[in-house]
Amino acid sequence: LSTTDSPVLILIKDYNQQVFGSFLSHPLHPSDAFYGTGETFLFLSHPRFKCFHWTGENSFFIKGDLDSFAIGGGSGHFGLWVDERLFLGRSSPCFTFNNCSLSETNDFTILELEAWTFG
Repeated sequence: LSTTDSPVLILIKDYNQQVFGSFLSHPLHPSDAFYGTGETFLFLSHPRFKCFHWTGENSFFIKGDLDSFAIGGGSGHFGLWVDERLFLGRSSPCFTFNNCSLSETNDFTILELEAWTFG
């Protein structure tokens, strides 16, 4: 995804059949620091729809390395974190988006993951 300048839509279905994800203002790429803009947000899609937009509390939008990627942060928690195998994830409330956990449990196993670019 780092070969495009397009925003990215990430959709995840976990083993509890919940669907959630994130809209990223910038594509994923390895970075030592957070990047992105306030256009980034997290969302729940199924069984209920709800968006979690930028609170202005911090600018911890997107961060990734070869081991994982994270969206949102603050107080030691990520709004959404996914491992390098795209198999395990974690979602916790974070200051960036004032979100709830996107899955029924903070730690979840990914059944399906899709990433869409625009352009």
